Amino acid sequence: MSNASQLIETKGFADRLRLALKGVGIRPSPTLVANEFNLRYWGKSITPHTARNWLLGKSIPMQDKLRVLAEWLHVSADELRYGTLAPTFKTEDAGTDMSVLTMQDRDMLARYMTLSLENRKTVCDVVVALAVAATVKARNS
Repeated sequence: MSNASQLIETKGFADRLRLALKGVGIRPSPTLVANEFNLRYWGKSITPHTARNWLLGKSIPMQDKLRVLAEWLHVSADELRYGTLAPTFKTEDAGTDMSVLTMQDRDMLARYMTLSLENRKTVCDVVVALAVAATVKARNS
């Protein structure tokens, strides 16, 4: 791999990592990332310098560390590492553009697809109830 393509790859990973951190409400601080990562990883702990290199696109974690990051941030390891994108969705009712789903949204949808039809119906019922409640709340405000 050439230096230029390696730089593009590591920068892309850093961008996706920062986006995933933002998606779960975590500030992309090397110290914070290192501390939170080390709470979840059973191998040798990382230093803030290592986390800084990940955040700046100077290095990419090994697969075992990548899996821990992905689980912590509720994204797929492949998407975090390679930037795999999900298909674009459009809702028919409101015409809402859902092409800008976060990694967490795509992970949630992938997990939803693994559920039985009965459990999917339950999830749909809960989402509909929440949407109705939000609409009523907005109208009463």
